[in-house]
Amino acid sequence: MLADNKLKLFLDLINASGKEELLWMNAYLDGVVKSQNGNQAIPVSENPAVNKITIVYGTETGNSKRLATDFALKAKKNRIHAKVVGMDQYRLTDLPKEEYLLAIVSTHGEGEPPIAAKKFYDHIHQNGFTLDKLKYSVLALGDTSYPLFCKTGEEVDEQFNKLGGYRIAPIQKCDVEYEEEANCWFNNVLKNLTDATTMAVPVMAPPVVVTKKTGKQIYTGTIISKINLNDRGSRKETWHIEIAAEGLQYQCGDSIGIVPENPDAVVKEIITVAKADATKKVLFKNEEVSIYDLLKYKINIIYLTERLVKQYAEITGEDIPATKMDLLDLLKIYPVKNAEQFETIVSKMNAVSPRLYTIASAPAAHDGEVHILVLKDEYVLNDEKRFGLCSDYLSRLQIASEQKFFIQTNKRFRLPAEDKDIIMVGPGTGIAAFRSFLAERDATGASGRNWLFFGEQHFASDFLYQTEIQNWFETGTLTKVNLAFSRDQHYKIYVQHKMLQHAAELYEWVNGGASFFVCGRKDPMSVDVENTLLEIIQQQGNKTSEEAKKYLELLEEEGRYEKDVY
Repeated sequence: MLADNKLKLFLDLINASGKEELLWMNAYLDGVVKSQNGNQAIPVSENPAVNKITIVYGTETGNSKRLATDFALKAKKNRIHAKVVGMDQYRLTDLPKEEYLLAIVSTHGEGEPPIAAKKFYDHIHQNGFTLDKLKYSVLALGDTSYPLFCKTGEEVDEQFNKLGGYRIAPIQKCDVEYEEEANCWFNNVLKNLTDATTMAVPVMAPPVVVTKKTGKQIYTGTIISKINLNDRGSRKETWHIEIAAEGLQYQCGDSIGIVPENPDAVVKEIITVAKADATKKVLFKNEEVSIYDLLKYKINIIYLTERLVKQYAEITGEDIPATKMDLLDLLKIYPVKNAEQFETIVSKMNAVSPRLYTIASAPAAHDGEVHILVLKDEYVLNDEKRFGLCSDYLSRLQIASEQKFFIQTNKRFRLPAEDKDIIMVGPGTGIAAFRSFLAERDATGASGRNWLFFGEQHFASDFLYQTEIQNWFETGTLTKVNLAFSRDQHYKIYVQHKMLQHAAELYEWVNGGASFFVCGRKDPMSVDVENTLLEIIQQQGNKTSEEAKKYLELLEEEGRYEKDVY
């Protein structure tokens, strides 16, 4: 029973509150009681009102990240998918799209946000956008020995509210000993997320009836993000590129096809050297097109095949040895006689072929977007360093520019049922397919176990998608992960060496029904991986060489050994 003075305050607060505020108070008090009774867990809900949340954290000491990871695990037990991301890694353009977001942030110095949270903090304090879809709550960590205790968390909470967000639970401010209060806060949040009486259940739109189309659909997308995933000191450039497009339809394991444009400077130099008229129309594959557009968009002018070089020699009457060469170099060394001769040459050239890139995103996790991973290809021709046409083209794309592409389906590289285990071997850019797989399984709450083998040259500079892989492992989406960084020691270590180190368990997974996927370079990587897998099957399964091969063939027939190699 409350004392008279406390009862009066309590009744005054109730009388001054609306229905929704009373519901939140009820949930909050329920969480406090449960926390004081040994921090009892919220009962698992079979049908939560919410099935997806984002947890962002800003930290310098790691406390916020650890809490975010712990809460994500607890949310999953309640059938709520929780995406965990650091404020420094969070894509700020996603904020207006968020429906349910939890922010865990500490305060440092004189009321300052952590360095890792500064970009996020500054962004929400800028004008020009609203968060009217957002339902949120903030957990603020601090130290009461400082005068501006939990100031960053308070300001994030206030700013979300000013921008139109709706609190699903009051802000919780925690001192140095934060465990009990933090768990109480999350239990309160979780109750509200799983309780249909306190949350407005989103109205589901009726399914869209899609008319099946013939031929490849060409999408026009917009580049919304482009990041070189290699750090300083790396010998590589590996670009993560995100493209947004309307009406996207694809599955994990598919690829996108992109037709690259030829470099403008090279096109203009070819026209100058050939003394051609850029606006002159010529016929190419039954289409009239200007010389400039033909060179820029239609034909391959880089690293011509021996057949095309021979064809060039026949048209010009030059004696050219069998070789591969760029069109510009041919024109400089063996000039054309006149503009007509040049027009004949270019009208007979090969069309630029599309380049395929395995999709690195997942429909369930990246709605309306497709992501790719592109290694900028380098090679030496005539003692000069050159770059692959499409990888160089993609590395130079600008944010907000448009890009056309199509989806190339791959029915032989598909995730199995959600309760089936998978083993993924994807060194280098082969990780793209498995970022897609893991994001999909994480977003859908698939129960099957997931084991990843990833390799690159150096841990410090070449660990692609490091933060995401670590988060998936910490939240349980990744059951096992084994890494091989070949140049970080005197002897080289590759993914197949890691497979051998875990041979017994790997065979146990495969023999127990797991699917085995390989993605990346065909030669020598996929060959070495297959030979190693055969060795493991033979040794661990007590089989002869022929029996091991038949075992692997059976896995292929069952769709449990699949490759996407190039």
